Amino acid sequence: MGFLDWFRSKPKDTDIVVAAPGGMRLNMVTMQGNGFFAWDGRLFRSDIIRAATRPKVKAVGKLVGKHIRESLRDDKRKLEINPEPVMRFLLERPNPFMSGQDMQEKMGIQLELNGNAFALIMRSDGGVPVEIYPIPATSVEAVYNRMGALFLRFIFPDGKQYTFPYADIIHLRQDFHENDIFGESIAPALVKLMNVVTTIDQGIISAIKNSAVIRWLLKTHTVTRSEDIKKMAEEFVQNYLTVSSGDIGVAATNAAADVTQVKPYDYAPNAATMDRVRERVYALFGVNEKIVKSNYTEDEWNSFYEAQIAPVAGKLNAEFTHKLFTRREIGHGNKIMFEAFNLTVASANTKMAMQGLVDRGIMTRNEHRAILGFAPVPGGDRCVIRREYTEFDEDGNVVDDKGGDKE
Repeated sequence: MGFLDWFRSKPKDTDIVVAAPGGMRLNMVTMQGNGFFAWDGRLFRSDIIRAATRPKVKAVGKLVGKHIRESLRDDKRKLEINPEPVMRFLLERPNPFMSGQDMQEKMGIQLELNGNAFALIMRSDGGVPVEIYPIPATSVEAVYNRMGALFLRFIFPDGKQYTFPYADIIHLRQDFHENDIFGESIAPALVKLMNVVTTIDQGIISAIKNSAVIRWLLKTHTVTRSEDIKKMAEEFVQNYLTVSSGDIGVAATNAAADVTQVKPYDYAPNAATMDRVRERVYALFGVNEKIVKSNYTEDEWNSFYEAQIAPVAGKLNAEFTHKLFTRREIGHGNKIMFEAFNLTVASANTKMAMQGLVDRGIMTRNEHRAILGFAPVPGGDRCVIRREYTEFDEDGNVVDDKGGDKE
């Protein structure tokens, strides 16, 4: 069943009787809608905006979602990674049309431009999550039913409306300030800057066009009739700009006019102004030129990760956990965690120095191999203690050479 087919098969929410207080309605930044921007809403078509958002969006897409189950039995802690194949498949392939990375990148773009990102959880008749789709809406409104449950009413690009329970919506938000439900879009802060960017781009285009048409400027010292000015220009072209074998490469004029050569940069905006505007746009998105151009050191990347990517990972952890599992399942230790091997950008010396974490049992051999870019090996998920290189299982029991446990 397709995305929209599933929508059409759902019953109408006739119990929706009241909108959220304060008119909680959010207009989304989309390519289809004309939006509320001076540059007609096509925000993502700007090269500066795309360059500023791409590092964070790509990093969010590289986060790996895992189903973690942590339980306590007979005073022993048991930790399971991806114990349910259904949940693992859902995180790796949330729907038939995109991978987990694709969906996370799509939601990351929505989050950056709108301050909000939405995805719908499709459930089986038994309530088990089976598919997740990002919602391509142009606007969204918060409404309540008679029981006080929150719903979100989406308007799609084709003008149709669909209403879904908030419990079935994965909702990421940032700049969460005045509104009780939605985060705030970055658009109001970008309006003036994008107008400046547009004006600068138009100025550059005009300068190039003018330089291609006007090469020389004749300035007369006295009031001259237009016919005489035109005749003077034609004579200048005929005498000095026409290619012939008799050219000597020297032009001379009388005192009646000054001759100035027009260069392309005479009409182009100041480069320093362009750089300042670009830096202000980058600052709004929390990036700098090194991050945008992938010219960073490991410390610079780690700072960017902690400031921009780690908060999004935390939001993903909370939303996926509380929307995919029931309260009972969460109480039994089920949760979703999005991990990132952000140290893969570290230098070779830093990666090799992490061998000390393996010797102390802080990191497994396979985790270290993943950072080095190597495939896992059998038995590499066990923790190893340097002293006598003794292996322990997940319950802390010593493992003998035959793979069994020693009392």
